[in-house]
This record gives sequence, C-alpha cells and structure tokens, in this order.
Amino acid sequence: MRVVAAPDKFRGTGSAQQVAGAIARAVSALGGSADMVPMADGGEGTLDVLGGPNRSTIVTGPLGDPVEAQWRLEGRNAVIEMARASGLDLVGGRAGNSPLDATTAGTGELILTAVEKGARRVIVGLGGSATTDGGLGALEAMGSLARFRGIELLVACDVRTIFVEAAEVFAPQKGASLAQVAMLSGRLERLAQFYAEEHGLDVRDLPRSGAAGGLAGGLAAVGAQLIDGVYLVAEEVGLDEVVVGADLVVTGEGRLDSTSFEGKVVGGVANHADAAGVPLLVVAGQVAPNVVGHVDCISLVEEFGEERATTDTLTCVEEAVKSNLGFRWLG
Repeated sequence: MRVVAAPDKFRGTGSAQQVAGAIARAVSALGGSADMVPMADGGEGTLDVLGGPNRSTIVTGPLGDPVEAQWRLEGRNAVIEMARASGLDLVGGRAGNSPLDATTAGTGELILTAVEKGARRVIVGLGGSATTDGGLGALEAMGSLARFRGIELLVACDVRTIFVEAAEVFAPQKGASLAQVAMLSGRLERLAQFYAEEHGLDVRDLPRSGAAGGLAGGLAAVGAQLIDGVYLVAEEVGLDEVVVGADLVVTGEGRLDSTSFEGKVVGGVANHADAAGVPLLVVAGQVAPNVVGHVDCISLVEEFGEERATTDTLTCVEEAVKSNLGFRWLG
C-alpha cells in the first residue's frame, strides 16, 4: 500500500506539512508507505511548501508601517508570498484594516529586492491580502520596468475572479463597507483603463486578475504570467511523478465546498489523481452538503464533533485516515 499525502493547510489548526505528517502516520500504522507532498495554491503556506524562507527584508506594510517579510532565494529563483508583506493578518484582520488605504507597496518592494539580489525567476503567491489597490502600490514600488526585462514573473493565483469584480467579491472580507466597496470598484475601473493606456493590456476581464484585490492584474499589465497556483505548485514539487503508481491519494483542507474545486488545492490534486487513475480521499474539517456524494470525503466535525475537530485536528486527521484505510485494505 503506497499513499500520497498531498493536503493543503487546515487554516489555524495545521500547516500542510503537519497534516501530511498526520496522514503518513496513519498509513505507517497500517504497514503502508506514504509519500508526503504538502500542497498550496498560491495563498498562505505557499512559501513554506516551496522550501520555506531563507531571506528577510523590512518593507512597507499594508497600512504603511514597516514589517519584516520573509521570502526565499535559491540560485536565481525567488519565492514571495504577498501575505507576508501586504496581508490582512498583519493589520489584525478586517477590524484593524483600512480598506481604502491598504497598499501592496511592500510586495512590490520584495519583488524589486529579489531581482536586485539576482533572481531571474520570481514566483509571487497571492492570497490573504489586506488590499484592493489593483496592484498600483506594488508597481510604483517596483520602479522602472526596464530592470525587469528578461525576468520571468509567475503569479500563483488561488482564485479566478476578474479584475473589476475584486472589490465586490473580496473587499467586504477585508473590512470594507458597501459604500467603500463601490468606491474601490470605481477605482479599479479607472485603474484598468490606465493600465490599458500605459501598458497596452486590458485586464478588466482577464481571468485571475482580481486575485489579491487586483494585484494579479497589475502585475499582468507589466508582463507577469497569471497561473492557477495549485498547478504551479504541483509542477514545482513534482506531484505528477509521485502520484503515478500510488494506491491512493489523500488531500484535504479546513472546509470543503464547491469553491474547493475552482483553482484550490483539493480540486487540483483531484485532477492529478484522476489523470493518473488513482483513487482519491479528501479529509476536511467541515464538508458542505452540496459536495457530499460527489467525492469520497471525511468530515472531521461529523466524525469527532466540532470542539475536538478544531482543538485536536492533527490527531483527528490521523485517526480518520487510519480508520478509512483500515476499512479499505484490512476489511
């Protein structure tokens, strides 16, 4: 029995690495082997999955205060997670945010620093942003675009929202009132027109361009490639090669719902497993009713109750996977 453990993080209760470890322990207890391939989709956790930070830079935080942002540089390859420089958690969540003022300047400063330190290929993971500035702060911080000629800028997106809908879809989660959402939407419309005139790319209806409050669109306007983050990460960690010949792939996340199959880890891993003809099991903290029956899944809340599922998540994952695999292979 060989199992591939390829989960996302369980937000607030377990990193992707920790969850993969819990799955592996369950497999080992039954006498099988597990290949751990922790996954991410461009949001928080992407940097850790792609090797972890080995650099730290002081940059402008989302509301202007300096923050220490960790990132990775290995040879000529850099990995940046925008949440580390421009994330909502840095301002204490939506209650501490100022949606009209939040800026991606710090993310632009990290991109510039990476290139100045010798990076020729830069992966920018989007997700967890405090911002809806359409990436303007980042582009201003990056300065002259001449220095980015020949630089491969890959933007790992965890949503497919278009640029002009970024405020309506995400700004309320960042503390914006209805009036502020309207103001931010108007600002994005004007910014899209500016990008078209200045850089020759109309980002208004570009898939994924609304990620991180439009940061994806801003970077696309200056030549970045927007990619579904889960597929970029899968390629970086060699998921396809590991899945081939496995008996089962186990993935998971904190909440499984219909959006889990729209550019997120679970949907991406499911596609890789299906392509290889390998069965899939999904473990989630909670499972929405509309996906029950459509995928083989385990709800930790259903199995163990909400309190234990949220306070002892990793043990619950281990026990749930062990029970499921024991039924599959030991009867």
